[in-house]
Amino acid sequence: MGAGILEERKESILVKDHCSGNGKGIQCETQSVSGAVSQRACVYCGARVVLNPITDAYHIVHGPIGCASYTWDIRGSLSSGSDIYRNSFSTDLRELDVIFGGEKKLTAAIDEIVALHKPKLIFVYATCIVGVIGDDIEAVCKAASTKYNLCVIPIKAPGFSGTKTLGYKMACNAIMEVIKPHVQAGQIKKGINILGDFNLAGEMWIIKNYFDKIGVKVVSTITGDASYDTLIQASTAELNIVQCAGSSTYLATRMEEELNIPYIKVSFFGVEDTTSSLLRVAQAVGDAETLARTETFVQEQSKIAQEFLEKYKRNFIGKKAAIYVGGGFKAISLIRQFNEMGIKTVVVGTQTGKKEDYDIIESLVEDDTVILDDTNPAELEKFMKEKEADILVGGVKERPLAYKLGIAFCDHNHERKHALGGYEGVINFTQEVNLTMNSPVWRYL
Repeated sequence: MGAGILEERKESILVKDHCSGNGKGIQCETQSVSGAVSQRACVYCGARVVLNPITDAYHIVHGPIGCASYTWDIRGSLSSGSDIYRNSFSTDLRELDVIFGGEKKLTAAIDEIVALHKPKLIFVYATCIVGVIGDDIEAVCKAASTKYNLCVIPIKAPGFSGTKTLGYKMACNAIMEVIKPHVQAGQIKKGINILGDFNLAGEMWIIKNYFDKIGVKVVSTITGDASYDTLIQASTAELNIVQCAGSSTYLATRMEEELNIPYIKVSFFGVEDTTSSLLRVAQAVGDAETLARTETFVQEQSKIAQEFLEKYKRNFIGKKAAIYVGGGFKAISLIRQFNEMGIKTVVVGTQTGKKEDYDIIESLVEDDTVILDDTNPAELEKFMKEKEADILVGGVKERPLAYKLGIAFCDHNHERKHALGGYEGVINFTQEVNLTMNSPVWRYL
């Protein structure tokens, strides 16, 4: 694959070629290669980004202050209620705490939050230092839960203990600890839970509005614009729909096994996926009238979005896209969305994609497309140059790389401030891609 690619990384890079493929597929779901400068975040960050949008939750980061500042206001998630979730609370462990232990500091932090704020839900995260010195945060949280009769949940997430995916799993387990005590025998199940949408730039509100129009009740949103009171109602839903498969499939599986709530995977990015997802949900939980309303709604909205898209297609002729995002399902939706726009995807990768995700990705892209798992800036630079990509869709860590290379960039990560989901998102995404890719600035580079 040429210079600049570590030998240990070669199995995680696939160039689609139907004629000479080895049939093994891509190596994924493994630890990052040491020294490769992976773009992945740590275990703690994986847990925090899933739980952070719960609007009235208090997040105590048990560790040095840097861990709290790293994830301060980490998502562009919006709230219709409390905004306490936008704060970080830290025990700010120092050298003496490393020597003598930080459990007393953690107990004092919980006591202080309870006295000042009277919370319903507290998450306590053990970071790397705590993983080394061995503070028993489970015992501290259990004592606080009993003392104050509230939900204090420990999350043992030292960054070195695994991958970002493990952090997702820990967050899902924490959510189950919130839900399960409120399950009642003989509950009437009606409506849906939306899993894996974090209300970035208000996208959850857009999707909830769709369901309101077609007559499908949304019970809980996990975790965008969620609260303690809405989370404890989640067991009354008849179906879970999973938007971010990487972060929430594990939770959906647990809820299916333990609460008897089936799930389907959906995506609300692009005309094709949004339309398909709404129809599948209506078929799963609705009657003939609901399905008829949904069919009418998606036809109307698809027409509006497609007509808007047609006005811009001439600007996209011959353009090529590179994609590097967190999960496989988002990458799949983006490939389809670029196909709708007439833009060819030439490089595509994810941080946490699974084997089945990459199989779908390979089926959607053309020969010679480079497919990457857990890549790094050096690899991205090499392949974007080779494939002459005109735009990179990624997250905040990829933005400087794209601009340094003179390549347009679109932020599709959790810090963005404008909605890219639903039919409205198609319009926003089309406008942003057009503006950034066809900006006059590129003529001066």
